[in-house]
Amino acid sequence: METVLIGPAPRIAVSFAGSGPLVLFLHGIRGNRNNWVHQIDAFAQHGFKAAAWDARGYGDSDDYDTPLNFRDHFVGDVLRVAEYFGARKFHLVGLSMGGRIARNVVLYYPDRVYSLTVVNANPGFNALSADEVRRFVTERTKRTPQSMRKLLGSNPRKGAYEELMEGIAAIRDHSYRKTLEASVAQDRDAPIEKIRVPTRIIAGEEDTVYSPELARAMASRISGADLVMMKRTGHLANLERPERFNEILLEFLLRHNPK
Repeated sequence: METVLIGPAPRIAVSFAGSGPLVLFLHGIRGNRNNWVHQIDAFAQHGFKAAAWDARGYGDSDDYDTPLNFRDHFVGDVLRVAEYFGARKFHLVGLSMGGRIARNVVLYYPDRVYSLTVVNANPGFNALSADEVRRFVTERTKRTPQSMRKLLGSNPRKGAYEELMEGIAAIRDHSYRKTLEASVAQDRDAPIEKIRVPTRIIAGEEDTVYSPELARAMASRISGADLVMMKRTGHLANLERPERFNEILLEFLLRHNPK
């Protein structure tokens, strides 16, 4: 696995391995690229260039001084990464916040994407009640062991909790708060009915952040989308049960690879 910093500023850190069609993995709001280590090697072995980024302000990517435009900045950063790898088209896989970023790329640049996989995400914060939004913000500002364990389902693999906590310990508070505020204020009501690329929704039946009902409603709004519900899984499907997650994702990506 190699890691590069992709400019211009803010530079984006990306780890990657393999060769073939690019599949780009996007982490959640309290994560970083290390959340995808169990996917990068696995998908590199199946004929993909598998890559995971640190979003701007996260991990080894640069901080930035300006306010965050959730749609334009993150979409532009994704396209920068794709251009670096010479990928005219690519697969996108996003967890939680990463799913919302990936969805925006597909809505505004559908001709650039082979497939979209949205994992444990919401379609926009208007899909949540005012109380649910307040709870989301409150819980995102807490980092107690108890609140972190609630992110996992009843059957996480050994080491999942420790990996989760390592990522949370690496959060840079100023950038994190900008991302949280921009998410709730700006990412309200995406027109996901307009998505026309092959889409798979992956959800955990024990997700306490976004309910299974929300995932079902999201899948029903996207033409041709399918939904895979992972049993005994919480909000971090790829981290909790990577082998099963990889099986679900690989079948979908192979089906929508360029011929």
